[in-house]
Amino acid sequence: MAEMPQPHAPRPPGLDQPPPGSLRHTPLEDAIAFLSAAVLVGLGVALFEKAGLVTGGTAGLALLLSYRFGIGFGPAFVLVNLPFFALAVFRMGWRFTMKTIAAVGLLAAISELQRPLLGLGAIHAGYAAPVGGLLVGVGLLILFRHRGSLGGFNVLALYLQERTGWRAGWLQLGLDAAVVLLSLAVVAPEVVAVSLVGALTLNLTLAINHRPGRYVGM
Repeated sequence: MAEMPQPHAPRPPGLDQPPPGSLRHTPLEDAIAFLSAAVLVGLGVALFEKAGLVTGGTAGLALLLSYRFGIGFGPAFVLVNLPFFALAVFRMGWRFTMKTIAAVGLLAAISELQRPLLGLGAIHAGYAAPVGGLLVGVGLLILFRHRGSLGGFNVLALYLQERTGWRAGWLQLGLDAAVVLLSLAVVAPEVVAVSLVGALTLNLTLAINHRPGRYVGM
């Protein structure tokens, strides 16, 4: 007797589709959230830069490029994110992708515009790492809750969280730690050790506050 075909389990909604029962954010709410996130992340990255630290993800890769070749963080950040936009389009949908492109462009612009306005003095690396990580983590949390990201590993981590239930914070922590360790080729081991504190703070913020089913805004 032939076996009856098993029904496929329903796929969870993608990041461009509203979960059941969710309320959409208005365009004005999205705009305010994205601007707030870009300011917070830009300030966190400025602390990393001033202290000579590195971080994970595409932001970390962009910082390494800026240290190695003397280019601004903003242009480098856009450059390293280009390959991840294709993943976002095919796996996450156009709505999510357009929000991500907007967030990346906004952060790049704010990072360059704030340079002459942000006269930071000497910053201890032991302070810059956790505080910078917290600022970037809160900024990413805002973007995630408005169904956006800063591209790069954010796209992969959010995709796997939506499909498997794995927490994006823990997934991104592993990826970020790998990038920070790769920076040993550019910066001193003691700088990498302190930078890992920033990566841990950033992703712990995400793991605690961004969990599947806890927030259904769109």
